[in-house]
Amino acid sequence: MAQQTIGSTPYDGPGQGSSQDRSQAEREELARLYPPLPYHQLHRAGERGWWRSLVGTLLLVLGMVVVGPVVWLVPFVVGFVLDGRDVATELESMLDLGDPTPLGLAYLMLALGSLIPITWFLTRVLHGLKPRWTTSVGPRLRWRWFAASFGIAVVALIATLVVGVLLPSQGVAPEPSTDVNEFTDRTLDFLLVVLLLTPLQAAGEEYAFRGYLTQALGGLFRSTWFAVLLPALVFALAHGVGQSLPVFFDRFAFGVVAGLLVVLTGGLEAPIAMHVLNNWLAFGLAIAFGDLGSSLNPTGGTWWSIPVTLTQSLVFLGLSVLVAPRMGVETHADPGVLVASRGRVYGLPAAPAGPR
Repeated sequence: MAQQTIGSTPYDGPGQGSSQDRSQAEREELARLYPPLPYHQLHRAGERGWWRSLVGTLLLVLGMVVVGPVVWLVPFVVGFVLDGRDVATELESMLDLGDPTPLGLAYLMLALGSLIPITWFLTRVLHGLKPRWTTSVGPRLRWRWFAASFGIAVVALIATLVVGVLLPSQGVAPEPSTDVNEFTDRTLDFLLVVLLLTPLQAAGEEYAFRGYLTQALGGLFRSTWFAVLLPALVFALAHGVGQSLPVFFDRFAFGVVAGLLVVLTGGLEAPIAMHVLNNWLAFGLAIAFGDLGSSLNPTGGTWWSIPVTLTQSLVFLGLSVLVAPRMGVETHADPGVLVASRGRVYGLPAAPAGPR
């Protein structure tokens, strides 16, 4: 392969050695031509065309509403047939989220978890980027930071409990139950589903809303606030039209904080950790003390709950912003890695050709 140049500096093609192996002049020229990109603008490193983000968003909605749920119906229907059950009756019971069953909750979580491969597919086919770029600027799951995020989430949860205790009880309606529900085989089934599948469900939602949507809007508008606020709005709306204003605001605020975390930490690890722990707690309390159907379909809500949930989100955000730099968490994609992954950066001159 003939030697290429970047400017006047010899260049051996994308992926030929790490950035540490290059000369200082070469690194400076590479950084000038291909500046590091934050997470929400990584689609600029993919195929050109504003329509890709629009089509990708529509296909993501289609995948969430139709493809994922329909695909996951197949193994459940096959299981009902092999077990000799009435398929129509079992499906009606499984899909009734007002009175959920362990199978129904598992189906819901698996369908939401299917958003992960859907976002990977859209990223690869529509934008020409490797799916790993939806995870972080690494581009990979940064396990050390992911583990630390769970620790931070526990601290934020403790702060939430403290604020909850300090709030005047007369402002909260209805009063939470202190009677523990009877522990049955059904309870055990629910607990196993929540423990094993909540991480998949939470990760699926984060890959869709804070992953693909954030990158699609960030690449389209090049605005951090568009990339944070619009996915948060869609995230809140996606939880149903019957939710009260306090519940809607709570979910919107959660989406805003999760979006800021993605931008400020360069990946999905922190939002996934916060989402998983939040849902573990919510589902666990509903199984132990309340009604899981009400937890899945909250229609009431009170503004007194907002300070409690905001405490959890804002403490988690603040601690993450403090801890991430001390752990060396990268917030921008290295230009050398970007060039090696794609042949060009959106809106910039074409990169030298080379092996991919």
